[in-house]
Amino acid sequence: MRESDKDIEKLIDKMMAEEKLQSPSIDFTSKIMAEVLILEEKKQKTYKPLISKSVWVSIGIALALLVVYTSLFSVSESTLKIDEIGNLYSDKITSVFTGVHFSKNILYAILIVPLMVVIQVGVLKNYFDKKYQL
Repeated sequence: MRESDKDIEKLIDKMMAEEKLQSPSIDFTSKIMAEVLILEEKKQKTYKPLISKSVWVSIGIALALLVVYTSLFSVSESTLKIDEIGNLYSDKITSVFTGVHFSKNILYAILIVPLMVVIQVGVLKNYFDKKYQL
């Protein structure tokens, strides 16, 4: 070692000998734990469902009314094929929108997209429930 390194080391040893170790106050741990508990309480969020019960009830009522309406005003033949059902609903829809023509792809999209949205809501709800599970 060089001479200057030895002097620096002696100086550091002298300074360390003069300083005593600092210790935290007696209630240091309890203060820290109180702060942690406050932060934890702030992090916790109250559970609020994505879709409220009243919306689910109104969706259920709308579906029930749709089933009742289709059962009362549908064709009484029991051997309807899928194309006939599509034509039946296609005729009802086009009669409502006279002069507007819907292709089969549009009708399928109108029927399938709401189903896929309901599935997606379920998947996202499951994902966020697992992510924010306490």
